[in-house]
Amino acid sequence: MNRFLSRSQLRTRATQNAAAWFSPFSISRSVHSLPFATVDAEEISGSQPAEVLNFVQGKWKGASTWNTLVDPLNGEPFIKVAEVDEIEIQPFVESLSKCPKHGLHNPFKAPERYLLYGDISAKAAHMLSLPKVSDFFSRLIQRVAPKSYQQAFGEVYVTQKFLENFSGDQVRFLARSFGVPGNHIGQQSHGFRWPYGPVAIITPFNFPLEIPVLQLMGALYMGNKPILKVDSKVSIVMEQMMRLLHYCGLPVDDVDFINSDGKTMNKLLMEANPRMTLFTGSSRVAEKLVGDLKGRIKLEDAGFDWKILGPDVQESQVDYVAWVCDQDAYACSGQKCSAQSILFMHENWSSSSLISKLKDLAQRRKLEDLTIGPVLTFTTEAMLEHKNKLLKIPGSKLLFGGEPLKNHSIPSVYGALKPTAIYVPLEEILKEGNYELVTREIFGPFQIVTEYKKDQLPLVLDALERMHAHLTAAVVSNDPIFLQNVIGNTVNGTTYAGLRARTTGAPQNHWFGPAGDPRGAGIGTPEAIKLVWSCHREIIYDFGPLPKKWEIPPST
Repeated sequence: MNRFLSRSQLRTRATQNAAAWFSPFSISRSVHSLPFATVDAEEISGSQPAEVLNFVQGKWKGASTWNTLVDPLNGEPFIKVAEVDEIEIQPFVESLSKCPKHGLHNPFKAPERYLLYGDISAKAAHMLSLPKVSDFFSRLIQRVAPKSYQQAFGEVYVTQKFLENFSGDQVRFLARSFGVPGNHIGQQSHGFRWPYGPVAIITPFNFPLEIPVLQLMGALYMGNKPILKVDSKVSIVMEQMMRLLHYCGLPVDDVDFINSDGKTMNKLLMEANPRMTLFTGSSRVAEKLVGDLKGRIKLEDAGFDWKILGPDVQESQVDYVAWVCDQDAYACSGQKCSAQSILFMHENWSSSSLISKLKDLAQRRKLEDLTIGPVLTFTTEAMLEHKNKLLKIPGSKLLFGGEPLKNHSIPSVYGALKPTAIYVPLEEILKEGNYELVTREIFGPFQIVTEYKKDQLPLVLDALERMHAHLTAAVVSNDPIFLQNVIGNTVNGTTYAGLRARTTGAPQNHWFGPAGDPRGAGIGTPEAIKLVWSCHREIIYDFGPLPKKWEIPPST
């Protein structure tokens, strides 16, 4: 019985079973023998650069232009990405245009494909559960989006659990329909979930495995044909995952994979005219795409995410709350769309040891274990400039950080900043000239801290009402009346409430996405998949029979 085996024995047995299942390949020999992999995460270097290809019309292909990426930790050129330019997009346009509006499958067409994707998910989940495979992807993520091993492995784990969730019959359950009795015998109306057909997925750098896999599989489950574009800085991760999915039975004609710059991708979207596009990334690009695509888009864009610490404080809770705040603000060097951007402390928390503990936790982060690391979208100078502007606000002060990292070889095109917190008085935040500055999202290890008194909660709620992005939030309190007040007067789509509340975290078991915007996209759950990747279609059956002695009635 498995319950009498040690953890190492269980792991060995799982690896052996998988090697037998996927024979003739042996999963257990080495990373080089992974049956899908074309790179070794540990060996990618200037002397052994990796190459990232495109996939279109069932084949891996290069491009006329190769974009050379530098290692974000030492500046060494280490990955060559075949980037498609504007004159090379036609095969992708043709491939997408071959998919009809009614999709590759739907409840009336090729329903066996729902079962196929249940099987693919089961096999892919099993592959990711193997220690050598999960370690391969964790290490690969670390090479291109440096974060601690635990954070990188977390991506792989969530992806694996998501695939487990949609194994077996769970894919076809996503297309569950309903029926309503009609007005007479022979009439019934039925509601169905219907695919869009040709679709596009554009995802960012910060979660190079989790976001694209969850959205890609959701699109495929519902019967769509996607073209996938991942930020070129990290696209090697998804290129390898595509190879794994093909190995697990993904039909080669079902997905295209492209590397390109934003201008080329925009042109492709204009020519291919996908019926729906999922975009995860910056608000600026999102708003441009909304116009270009005439609203046929779902967005999971930026978030200036807030946390409120309520009035109920116990000294025994401070260590835990400080640790969560540190994780929310600085894990992955703050490069999460759910990162804690601003902390509203009730005055009761201000008199506790919270800030000193938060400072201690921030200062133990180090580059050696990647608990702090390169910032890929802001330079050090840009973050320091923002710090200096904030410190000009009356009453503002630097709580900790605010200095460049030392003794590193991170290239200057990226940022390298110590975990930073700046205090800004609440009254100053609300002033017209300061609000936009204070609530500017810095996608790095940077947060604003402020304090409110017991009668100033309306001011806090006013600050939240004026924000533009409503992705994640946390209300740290076990006071039900306080929670009711804050939750009832805010809108963030993923909101944690209670003593253990956090802002970060997109596990496979709950919805993750913004609220308050009809364009908002979710990820992870059946509700998210159905909302983003299908639309409603109503079929009204009306078979009769006709009433006896029916005659043509007068015109109306």
